[in-house]
Amino acid sequence: MTTNRQTGRRLFQYAWTFRKPIFLALLLLAAAVCAELAGPLIAKRMIDNNILGIEKTWYETTGAGKYSVNYQGKQYIREDHVSYADSGQGKQVRVLQIGRKYVFLGGQLAFDGERTLSGSTLTVHSKDGREASYTVRQLSAGELFAFYRPEFGGMMTLAGAYFGLLLLVALFTFGQRYLLQTTANRIIQNMRNDVFAHIQKLPIQYFDNLPAGKVVSRITNDTEAVRELYVAVLANFFSGIIYMVAIIGALFLLDYRLALFAIPLVPLLYVWIIVYRRFAVHYNQQIRSRLSDINGMIAESIQGMPIIQAFRRQKETLREFGEMNDQHFRFQNKLLMLNSITSHNLVNVVRNVIFLAAIWMFGGGLLGAAITVGMLYAFVDYMNRMMQPIVGIVNQLSNMETAIVSAERVFELMGEPGIDVIDGTMPRYRGNVSFERVTFAYKGEEYVLRDISFEAKHGETVALVGHTGSGKSSILNLLFRFYEVGDGRILIDGRDLQQIPRQHLRHHMGIVLQDPFLFTGTIASNVSLNDPRITREQVEKALRDVGAYDMFAALPKGIDEPVIEKGATLSAGQRQLVSFARALAFNPAILILDEATASIDTETEAIIQAALDVLKKGRTTFIIAHRLSTIRSADRILVLDHGRIVERGNHDELMALRGRYYQMYLLQSGEDPSADRIAANMT
Repeated sequence: MTTNRQTGRRLFQYAWTFRKPIFLALLLLAAAVCAELAGPLIAKRMIDNNILGIEKTWYETTGAGKYSVNYQGKQYIREDHVSYADSGQGKQVRVLQIGRKYVFLGGQLAFDGERTLSGSTLTVHSKDGREASYTVRQLSAGELFAFYRPEFGGMMTLAGAYFGLLLLVALFTFGQRYLLQTTANRIIQNMRNDVFAHIQKLPIQYFDNLPAGKVVSRITNDTEAVRELYVAVLANFFSGIIYMVAIIGALFLLDYRLALFAIPLVPLLYVWIIVYRRFAVHYNQQIRSRLSDINGMIAESIQGMPIIQAFRRQKETLREFGEMNDQHFRFQNKLLMLNSITSHNLVNVVRNVIFLAAIWMFGGGLLGAAITVGMLYAFVDYMNRMMQPIVGIVNQLSNMETAIVSAERVFELMGEPGIDVIDGTMPRYRGNVSFERVTFAYKGEEYVLRDISFEAKHGETVALVGHTGSGKSSILNLLFRFYEVGDGRILIDGRDLQQIPRQHLRHHMGIVLQDPFLFTGTIASNVSLNDPRITREQVEKALRDVGAYDMFAALPKGIDEPVIEKGATLSAGQRQLVSFARALAFNPAILILDEATASIDTETEAIIQAALDVLKKGRTTFIIAHRLSTIRSADRILVLDHGRIVERGNHDELMALRGRYYQMYLLQSGEDPSADRIAANMT
């Protein structure tokens, strides 16, 4: 299994290909965060300056101005606007709030503290026990409004600035999400192309050990999980880091004591992530593995549905699927429990503890008089905003682990040794084939071929016969280089197969299987396989040569009749005829017929047998056949038994030999070989 560090490096390499849009998206994200975090500072200024600023010192002035207030025939201006007055400073006065009432004091407070109002008398009690009384006048709503009116312009300006920031945040957020989404889609598009391209390079034996459904799961489900890493996880982690750094910096600007409340969250979040990953990695690995098994079983069940229903295996199949699904469900629940414990609820607890500590210290005066209400509001707002990215990061931990585990599975597949596809072609060889003392085993020393030697010359037809497991298909697998020779060597036109690139070798080979595979498309596209070198005329000629053109021309759309998956709408004979035409259209030097007539009715077999003479002209042909009547005209017949050639010759020679081939032929023709042997002994 690929390590996390190697996985992270390869994920970074994919992202680096699109570094420009990613960096631009992260830059827009940073701009959006900074614009959004300016909101609490604007709110603080509005509270402290424009709303609570009414309690600042006011000065009596002689001239009326933009920021002056007329109260009982006199003009007053607040201390922070005194530079705008037309005259110098005069008598100091105060506007004070007691509960929901506001009063006018024609002087200054000696000290501030707890305020009580009794009629027109204001009493102030300090924490150190001092007490002072003042004569004040309660302000009416209209008089209070007059003192607030100079601030309306500033408040509207700040509100407009805040609204403008919201528009910028929306614009920047749209830009970064669009860029990240499109970039992530392009990354996954490249990854899927790479995975699918690598599958084309994998040797055949790899697919012998891995169900198709599991391969499909890695290409689709696992790569889609990786997409979330670039879209949601990257955005949340990056924005969370920016948020936390910016908020801690803003809190230091407000008051370093407030920043001390936020700093412990950083190591806490780090420990949080470490603990979460310790448990989540195992759960996610099990979930992805079970999901892959489920996909594999679904694909297998769909392909084998006729057998399942014919043998009434529905209940057993459902039970097996239910066991896999239950295992997937259990691990999903374990991960859900982990997420529930370590995500939003825990964040709320931490946030509320911080708020209670801050309010307690503020209410008890432990933070000092320098902490204003507006500053406390900004602190609460910033801490709420800081908790949001923390929640975002924690909630994305599950997606991150899923993406990493999925990426490991994808890169594990891509790490399988493959065979590089070589461009170009080689001249068409004649097709003289020679096996020289070839020995081969699929696993270890379980040999399926032992000391195989024979020659097949250009234009000859060589038939391979024998019981199941005798090694017939293994000979052709080695000839196609689906597998490599163990001992000995195979020559084509005197050249060792190992010296010929697989793609060049197979370029001049054709194969017809017992169960032909047809792709979704049309009859014509299945003959040409959409190879631009094969023209429409060649497709039609190939179909005519195998005697199938008239049969398919009678269909509603002729040879352009649609073919669904695996050619399910065609008969076995029709599929086989398409497969024959495909082999012929590519004009191979070596033609392999692997039980090509085994599943065909007698009438269709007669058509194909008539076409075989056309197919075999000018090329070397290998035929694997159980029906010995189809190979009577073969130039050479090799009889295999347990991986060895026990007899060789043409039909007449082998029949005269009265050996294994002779007995097989008599059995298939309905005669009793034992009776014939007795009669021979009596003569």
